[in-house]
Amino acid sequence: MNKPLRLVITGATGGIGRELIRVMQPYAQIMIINGLSEENLQKLKNDLLIENCFCIAGDVATKRVRDNIYSAAEEHGGINLLINNAGINDFNLLQEQSDEVVTSIINANLLAPVLLTKRLIPLLRKNKSQIINTGSIFGYLGYPGFSVYAASKFGLRGFAQSLRRELGDSNIVVRYFAPRATRTPFNNSLVEQVNRETKTAMDTPQKVAKMFLKFLFKSTWQKKIGFKESFFTIINDLVPSIPDAAIIKQLPLIKKYLNRKEL
Repeated sequence: MNKPLRLVITGATGGIGRELIRVMQPYAQIMIINGLSEENLQKLKNDLLIENCFCIAGDVATKRVRDNIYSAAEEHGGINLLINNAGINDFNLLQEQSDEVVTSIINANLLAPVLLTKRLIPLLRKNKSQIINTGSIFGYLGYPGFSVYAASKFGLRGFAQSLRRELGDSNIVVRYFAPRATRTPFNNSLVEQVNRETKTAMDTPQKVAKMFLKFLFKSTWQKKIGFKESFFTIINDLVPSIPDAAIIKQLPLIKKYLNRKEL
C-alpha cells in the first residue's frame, strides 16, 4: 500500500468509521470523509484534530454527493484508497419490513458503494490504490432477522471479488473486510440481547479498527474477524445443513426478541 494515504471513507461518523479514521490518521496525507450530517462530520474533524480533512455530507446513493466526493478528491491531488464503510441495518423479519426499508438497506449497503467505486476508479487508476469494502460476517452466513442486510453484504462481497478480478491487470487492488458483531449504535438493544443469549462474541469499534489497520497493510484479499465465526462460514459452505440445524434451533429465541419493542 502506498504511503502516505490519500483516502475517501464513507460512513465516517459511525462507530467503526470514527475509529478507522483515528487509527489511520498517522498514515494519512489527506482524508475526504463522508456522512449524512455536515454537523457530525465537522464535529468528528474537530474532535480528532484532523488536518487536511475535507467533509462531504450527504447520501452516497445520490449522484450529487458522488460528484462532490470526486471533485474534492481531484482538487486535492487524487486518492489511493477508497473505503466503502457506510451501511444501515434493520433487525426484523422480512415480512415485517416495509418496501422502503428494504430499498434503503440495499441502496446504502450495495448500490451506493458500487456507484461510488465506479465514479472514483479513474482517479484510483492514477496511483497504486486499494478499494476496501467493509462488509460483515453476514456476507458469508445468512441469519434470521438479517435477511436483507445479509443479502446486501453477500452482494458487496461478490462485487469486491468480481471487481478484484476485473481490475487484476491494473494497479488497483479490491478487498473485503468482514467484522463480526460490534458494539455500536448500528445494533439496537434487541440485537445485543440476542447476541448475549446466543453467546455471540461482540467486538468494540476500537478492536475492529486495529484489525482493519493490520489488514490494510497486508496483501490478503479478505479478512474475517473471529476464528469461530470464520470456521462456521467454512462449514456453511461445505455442509450447510449443519449451520441450518444450529441456527433454526435459535429461531424461538430470535423471534422472542423480534416480537418485543426495543428497550
